[in-house]
Amino acid sequence: MNDRYAMSRRAVLLGVAAVATSCSSSGGRSATSTPTSGTPAATTAPTGPAPPSGGTPATTTPSALPTVTAWAPDPGDVQPQVKQRAVTLVSALGAWPPGGQGPEAARARLAAQGFDPGLADRAGSLSSPAPEAVLEVVDAQYGGILDDTASVLVVCRRWTRAEDGTVTADGSTVDVRLSRATPVWTVTTLYPSDPGPAAASLSAQASRILADSRIILPPAATADVRAGAVHASVLTALETLAADHTIDVSVLRSGHPINVFGTNRPSDHPRGRAVDVWRIDGRSVVDPTTPRALVEGFMRAGAAAGSYNVGGPYQLSGAAFFSDPTHRDHVHLGFTT
Repeated sequence: MNDRYAMSRRAVLLGVAAVATSCSSSGGRSATSTPTSGTPAATTAPTGPAPPSGGTPATTTPSALPTVTAWAPDPGDVQPQVKQRAVTLVSALGAWPPGGQGPEAARARLAAQGFDPGLADRAGSLSSPAPEAVLEVVDAQYGGILDDTASVLVVCRRWTRAEDGTVTADGSTVDVRLSRATPVWTVTTLYPSDPGPAAASLSAQASRILADSRIILPPAATADVRAGAVHASVLTALETLAADHTIDVSVLRSGHPINVFGTNRPSDHPRGRAVDVWRIDGRSVVDPTTPRALVEGFMRAGAAAGSYNVGGPYQLSGAAFFSDPTHRDHVHLGFTT
């Protein structure tokens, strides 16, 4: 997420077979190609084609769709029911049983979950003509959480199967906006990520980032790097931090609100000058059992790597550091150049 007023993860997901479970936008729309958490449950790992690292979706010969697991909030989450509502919406839009493709079927799934069916018209990258799809939520992170409004960034991987059985892997990050209501918060709109096309050529540094097994990027963040949309200051910091840690990134540029949530101040993310990390060395930032020393040490290492604006669950001494409810579930590193 970004900057000082922005507000608060996790992994795993559901196909719409499981969808039967279950934003007044104060921060502006989310970043797309034009600037405008928790720990996964210990279950069967998805099989089938790996999600793409950006550019053209990965496709394989006919095979079964992977098995994925329903996402669940972490005990340390702020307002966990708000995250759950956002995840349920994205799952209903991005995954469906055989024959469940198309806008009318999507509207029906939303209505069955108590959402405005018209939200299906904003599905963007979540839609597909494929007759079957499953979706995995890598992380659900706050883009902002205030008293009456919220932004939840739902980080996804997805697999779709065509009529001939060919499975294609893709993914996105969806900025879901909600407003407080009873008995559940209301989803007011959503902004699926749109990182844009891959650059004609990549810098050596970007290529190293994409190849580094200690820097784990979800599909939208990978596409940001492939598009050349991430500043060298961020890439350099990631390389520096990965020398000592395994880093699970949630958001780089696309899918993040354009403004710091609840303000008119531009976020560093849409300008390609920030990174959010939801898991460090396999330990999610929001998990109460994650050692505080690990998170604090990572925050200080981020500042030493050049970040002028380090947010996280703990308030550290020093002008570079801040903490608020939004950053309970991740570490934010912002850069000036």
